Amino acid sequence: MKVPTDYDNPGCERARTLEPEMADNYVAHSAIGDPIADAAVEALSAMKRSEASRIISAYMSPPDGNERPAVPPEVQALFDDVMTPPDWLDLSSLTPGIHMFHRNRKMVVAGMLAGVLVEGFSTNISESFFITGRLRDQGVRRLRQNNRHMVEIFLPGGMDVYGDGWRLSFRIRLVHAQVRYLLKNSTDWDEDALGVPLSAAHVGYAITAFSARLLKHMRSLGAAFTEEEAASFMATWRYSGLLMGIPESILFQGEEDALRLYEIGTMCEPEPGASSIVLANSLINSAPLVVGIDDPSEGQKLSRYVYKVSRALIGDELANQLNYPKQSTFGVLPWFRMQARFDRFALRFLPKIARKSNIANFTTLLSGSWYHEEGITYDLPDHVYAEESSQW
Repeated sequence: MKVPTDYDNPGCERARTLEPEMADNYVAHSAIGDPIADAAVEALSAMKRSEASRIISAYMSPPDGNERPAVPPEVQALFDDVMTPPDWLDLSSLTPGIHMFHRNRKMVVAGMLAGVLVEGFSTNISESFFITGRLRDQGVRRLRQNNRHMVEIFLPGGMDVYGDGWRLSFRIRLVHAQVRYLLKNSTDWDEDALGVPLSAAHVGYAITAFSARLLKHMRSLGAAFTEEEAASFMATWRYSGLLMGIPESILFQGEEDALRLYEIGTMCEPEPGASSIVLANSLINSAPLVVGIDDPSEGQKLSRYVYKVSRALIGDELANQLNYPKQSTFGVLPWFRMQARFDRFALRFLPKIARKSNIANFTTLLSGSWYHEEGITYDLPDHVYAEESSQW
């Protein structure tokens, strides 16, 4: 295969000495998108945007007895694919992960915002966001949409067929395919250097971060959970990843496999560039708006604190590469761990305080999520630049 020039680097060579098969597989998937969804999106591009959205909505909703609209064979193939559950799926096994997620909400949010998302943007994943302006023009909305997806896949029944987590995972697959279509038909994307936009390698890498890497950060912040709960958490993300169009050839098997893939993928990615620096810092400075803090001084305080937590999680080397402000992280993680221990103590011995805290945490989680008044919609971006696209 023709290796994208960004992956012809010393890091990839080091990765090949450690895990040659995994490293080669990662680079190979940088040239792969999502053939089924890509073909469907190209077929849908011939329709009016509103008609395409109506058709997708009809197929993503429970049958109502009426005949569903006819669709091109490429679109039907996509619907057939998402409706075919994998042999390894056991929906009942996802319940312990749901309990763990909600018991550790504070650590989930902190680990995702200050750790996982920043680390993801330190790779070439940042390039598609930077070019399209998804965090420049509509950053808060995009982050809240991502948060909504995470909340919904960890609600009871969320990953059942037609559940909101199930539908939002599929919606992400469509959005990725549409953005890939727009970028490949623009002059902004350098495929020789970067590979395919929103490649299977990058989406496969991202899902290891959302799952195994997030568990690692949550442990650092003081979260407590059993091996069964961790495995269930991983299984939820694995199924969501499959619905998002990640081929099983680069979809992790379990936590250990995911961490190894994350490590090898990180080694293969080039050093953080300008787009990584811009997006990582934009992400942290958007945090106050995501949770509804409009006061500038309060927002600055929160951003400074998020920078500190993020530096503690991702380490000084990466934080410096991303041009973080110089800060001491002394006591940051011990303070989180102490709060986590108190929360567990309150849950056992101070139930009234625990209930108030749980309600407040859940309310904060929901306030940072995007809910459409009309429910889940399937409008897709129609311009490569977010500021020129219709809302979706």
